[in-house]
Amino acid sequence: MLVPVLLFLAGFVLLIKGGDWFVDGSVGIARRFHLPELLIGATIVSIGTTLPEVMVSSQAALEGNAGISYGNAIGSVICNTSLIAALTIAIRPGKVNPKTFSLPSAFFFASVVCYAVIAWTMGSFQRWMGLVFLCVFVVYMIVSTMQMKKHPEFTKEAEEEEESGGKERSLAMELVLLVIGAAAIALGARFLVDNGTKIAATLGVPDSVIGLTMVALGTSLPELITAITSLAKGHSSLSLGNIIGANLFNIILVSGAAISISPFAIPMEKTVLGGVNSSLVVDIPLMLAVMAILCLPALIKGKLHRWQGILLLCIYAAFTVYQFVS
Repeated sequence: MLVPVLLFLAGFVLLIKGGDWFVDGSVGIARRFHLPELLIGATIVSIGTTLPEVMVSSQAALEGNAGISYGNAIGSVICNTSLIAALTIAIRPGKVNPKTFSLPSAFFFASVVCYAVIAWTMGSFQRWMGLVFLCVFVVYMIVSTMQMKKHPEFTKEAEEEEESGGKERSLAMELVLLVIGAAAIALGARFLVDNGTKIAATLGVPDSVIGLTMVALGTSLPELITAITSLAKGHSSLSLGNIIGANLFNIILVSGAAISISPFAIPMEKTVLGGVNSSLVVDIPLMLAVMAILCLPALIKGKLHRWQGILLLCIYAAFTVYQFVS
């Protein structure tokens, strides 16, 4: 049991550092070839924090671990919202610009409603559905980039953060970072999936529960680090924007990639109310609920309150306890 746990933790470290190196190398190369700063922020950097989820879910899908693949995406949304965003709000609530939240929020709720309807009515995801989610991802990236070109003030904080980075590296070093980062992410994903499955089997815990909790928390560490860094620098709105974007990517990119690689049925490893699939009546509705608690006050009043953060933290604590004790 000790070896799988150590390898599981090693997988977390490889995912985090690999994502870091991959983004640094990608951004350096993109800048070297004079790609617009705006485009770099909207694509490479945003996708970079979601790479751990993409790799873990894809690896799980390839190995037939639908529970981890499915649970990771939903669990990451719940973790990002009710733990990471909640901490940011509870510590430093404040005003936000509703315009920066409207586009990702609209895409998120539209995508997750489609996701929920498929889960509730069909009970499984076919390959064409995954391809549709990936197409939505491409559309979102195009629309998002166009919006930022019209409203460059939306990316002012992000560009300031990027400009404050370290020294310029050589092209060779950037290529090395890119390759090593990609390899570390792939290896970390394998460690996480393989050993997460072993731990689940040893403890008698369903794969989907491991995916919804431990794996989801581990793959959300880049968002947590980003949130803490942004908060420390006084950019809480930037932190929340990154989290909402990451949540959207978890549905349309992470799930889309996993489904396209290996279609799967909704795992029924955990039931409630005399045989009802827990995922359909607890996990998916909770994913919608926590995002509504986070987004609606920001969209309607342009303000976030400390009570939202505290409420979301309580929800996350209850959700975690429910997964392991029920």
